[in-house]
Amino acid sequence: MHRNTLVFLNHKKKSISGKLLTIILLLSGTVTINAQQITRLKLHDAWQMAEKNNRFIQKAHIDEQVSGETVKTKKELRLPEVELHSLYSRITNLTEFQSGFLQGKQVTKTIPEIYEVSAAFRMPLYAGNKINHTVKIAEKESELMTLKSEKTTNDVKLQVVASFLGIYKMMALQEIIDESIQEEQERLKEVQSFKKHGTVTKNEVLRAELQLSDRELDALTNRKNIAIALHDLKTMMQLPEGQLIEPDTTQLLSGLKHIESYDYFLKAALDNEEIKMAQKEIEIGHLEKKLVKSNYYPTISLFGNYSFKYPNYMFFPPDPYLYSLGQVGIEATFNLSTLHKNKAKSRIADQQLERQKMEAGIVKDAVEDKIFADYRHYQESLARIPVTEKALALAVENYRIVKLKYLNQLVLITEMIDADNALLEARYKNTATKIEAAMKYYELLHTADRLH
Repeated sequence: MHRNTLVFLNHKKKSISGKLLTIILLLSGTVTINAQQITRLKLHDAWQMAEKNNRFIQKAHIDEQVSGETVKTKKELRLPEVELHSLYSRITNLTEFQSGFLQGKQVTKTIPEIYEVSAAFRMPLYAGNKINHTVKIAEKESELMTLKSEKTTNDVKLQVVASFLGIYKMMALQEIIDESIQEEQERLKEVQSFKKHGTVTKNEVLRAELQLSDRELDALTNRKNIAIALHDLKTMMQLPEGQLIEPDTTQLLSGLKHIESYDYFLKAALDNEEIKMAQKEIEIGHLEKKLVKSNYYPTISLFGNYSFKYPNYMFFPPDPYLYSLGQVGIEATFNLSTLHKNKAKSRIADQQLERQKMEAGIVKDAVEDKIFADYRHYQESLARIPVTEKALALAVENYRIVKLKYLNQLVLITEMIDADNALLEARYKNTATKIEAAMKYYELLHTADRLH
């Protein structure tokens, strides 16, 4: 088959996944079927692709790697600093003016060449634990970046779930709309037949045509929304622009069930990434406070140097000999100004630590509120399902009765249209409620850090 325009199959027994295949091919216009292959994706497969290719996750991994390298650089502060130095220069004779400005010039011959090769090292022995605190802060920040990376991954997973379920909902709506269009087309033929026999007015024909037009417009809009949602899903997974995908939705609603108690999810949520990140911030605040206090202590270092120089300018006139000289010792320094300046820094560190503790409390309250809301939303969604199923059964029976009356010319087409709309709405609400319940379930797992 070459460059054939495909149309949607409207039979009620057509599966939702089959519908999506038809939608994708229709949106692509005229295609060569053998040249394009559709990738059927399960939710777990989409998660794996997103973890591997999603740009937000990749950026988070890079930040995590950078923080790990930062820890290494901070640990290197404990190592000695070694410096090599070399010098070569030429100098002029020494001219003295012994009788005032530019008067009584006296010139002393010098050795014109100077060269030097030297080496020096310095290693910190004690700095008030400043280096240790700096290393620990870097390690805590690295752990914080790891938690942020995990949170980013879970956030992207939830976005993939939302995209999958959103596409599923639109696919279900498309199936309902397509079946409704078929019903409206058949009804229009019936009305036109009634009109020929003079049993209905032209107004009823117009109403049937208008209803059909509305359904066709709804179908066009929904197909557009499906195409956009599929494109967004491909972007999350960084799939090629021209690759066709078909989400496998067969197992998405299988997890709908009555789940563990609220206390189970609350306990899990109070150990999720957001809580852990807030706790890491407090730990960093404690270390930064200790780092500021380190300024009150002296710095003690081991140092040494050794050099070869020519000529020997330690005497004058200089001796034209190469000489060497070295030294090794311990140096202690103490900045007296820190006794005053460090007070303000210490107060700021205390205030920042209190701020982090307050922020952790805010995060904890927010997580508790969210897990409570997610749990209640899911319970409500489960309770709504039997209600929508009952409403659907009533709508089906009402449609059957009204249609029977309509075929016997006992009711007007307006009542038939109302019954048809009520059935369409009931069917969609039933499916949408199940899909929304699944979304609430995944949101609950996400807040409780159980989205695995």
